[in-house]
Amino acid sequence: MPNFSGNWRMKSSENFEELLKALGVNVMLRKIAVAAASKPAVEIRQEGESFYIKTSTTVRTTEISFSIGQEFEEQTVDGRPCKSLAKWASENKMVCEQRLLRGEGPRTGWSRELTNDGELILTMTADDVVCTRVYVRE
Repeated sequence: MPNFSGNWRMKSSENFEELLKALGVNVMLRKIAVAAASKPAVEIRQEGESFYIKTSTTVRTTEISFSIGQEFEEQTVDGRPCKSLAKWASENKMVCEQRLLRGEGPRTGWSRELTNDGELILTMTADDVVCTRVYVRE
């Protein structure tokens, strides 16, 4: 089983503003979010198939706790409440589908994958828009 535990620093990010645009976030809030999320601090604690993930930026901190295969509540990237279900897609990759609790919006989800060279790849999706963020352990 892969070990996602650690403190992670973002190395690169692609399509974050495009993802926010697909979610309907207005241009002013997108600019603030992109600037704030340029250097997120991510802490992951893992015990078996149970995870705690804390993502901190200058504007917002999110914390989620979940177990693989068990539905949990969290928020989409733009802050809408949703039900989520994380599953293993492969030995080193978990995928999570999100379902909005109310209202309409794009189909969203995320995945986290550990690479052979120790990087963490986070992908976030809104319909067919994909944001990819690569992290390294501190």
